[in-house]
Amino acid sequence: MTQSKHSATKHYQQLTPEERGEIEAYLNAGKSQADIARLTNRSRSTISREIKRGTIRQRNSDYLFFTKYFADTSQLIHDKARQNCRFGGLERVCWLFFKMLKTALKRRPRIDSVDGFVHAFKQTHPDQPCPSTPTVYRYIDQGRLGIKNIDLPAKLRRHVKSNRHNHSRKNKRLAGTSIDERPDTINNRERFGDREGDLVKGKRQASEPALMTLTERRVRYEIIVKIPNYHADTCLKELQATIDQHPGYFKTI
Repeated sequence: MTQSKHSATKHYQQLTPEERGEIEAYLNAGKSQADIARLTNRSRSTISREIKRGTIRQRNSDYLFFTKYFADTSQLIHDKARQNCRFGGLERVCWLFFKMLKTALKRRPRIDSVDGFVHAFKQTHPDQPCPSTPTVYRYIDQGRLGIKNIDLPAKLRRHVKSNRHNHSRKNKRLAGTSIDERPDTINNRERFGDREGDLVKGKRQASEPALMTLTERRVRYEIIVKIPNYHADTCLKELQATIDQHPGYFKTI
């Protein structure tokens, strides 16, 4: 039987910094919102909201005001909004569960286990939020419930997965200073001479063509170069060729 609607569940994902950079490059190239939505495989409403969020008022080199979309500005606004959207914590949401749990576990003689109380609470209070059993044990280990492990004889016999075999990579390759460590003078565009580069990729294959963008952060003068692929040696070669073609623009590099 033919169906006209998708039955699979779609999960929305936030735009990444790379996608915001692609949107800025496409706008600078004169693409419409419909074209950008098709090229980035995003809905047109998502692109419209993103452009509206990241469009700010700036001054050009002639001190004239203009409005333009900036990917880094939109990312800063997004990160600031995400910091204000944190979850309040299960202690506040599941306050009734934790109140009854402490009373049940400290009762003498005690007849409820943690796992048994979780299942019983779900049956007697189906309309109330209830954490999982591993979450309750984790909160007890962290000392957030006023209950100690000695109060739970069965928990002392539980097998807890050890993290002693975990290790961090000591030989991790460092590609340079992270963009998150840029000083405020660069983020605020207070001086001339700070430049940034980026790659706008279509298909996720290194052998496919791409766009290399070079932008001066204060006056927002931008150079866009089409490169045959985005291998490291190709990017370096095209960058050097661009520097040779624009010696005045790159004279302070």
